[in-house]
Amino acid sequence: MGSERFGMPVRVRYVECDMQGRVFNGHYLTWVDMALNEAVREIFGDYQTLTEAGIDLVVAAAELQFRQPAHFDDDLMVGVAFDPLGRTSLRSTYQIRRGEDLIAEAAMIHVCVDAVTFDKQPWPEWFRDRLGPTG
Repeated sequence: MGSERFGMPVRVRYVECDMQGRVFNGHYLTWVDMALNEAVREIFGDYQTLTEAGIDLVVAAAELQFRQPAHFDDDLMVGVAFDPLGRTSLRSTYQIRRGEDLIAEAAMIHVCVDAVTFDKQPWPEWFRDRLGPTG
């Protein structure tokens, strides 16, 4: 995974745990999505800034590898990194940690689309500039 540029803390809530007392798998991707939104907020202001400028992001792929279980009341950090931008795609990577312990790793690929028609389009230069160096 690339070097992390952003981090979002998460405290595991009881409702996020399954019958075995571990975080239910679907919540990890929710946290990843939340961390991406926080990174977008830090870089661009907020998500609405993107859509008002005519672009939106849609998920093309997601992957998740579990390394250790997380449990109720764990303090976690979701680290976010970005690979170099493609013509129309953005691959973001995530490490979810409890202290130094790696809990899970994830990656998502988003595609740039027109905010109204949802037709795929290249990333505008202003987006590339604001995202800055990646990878």
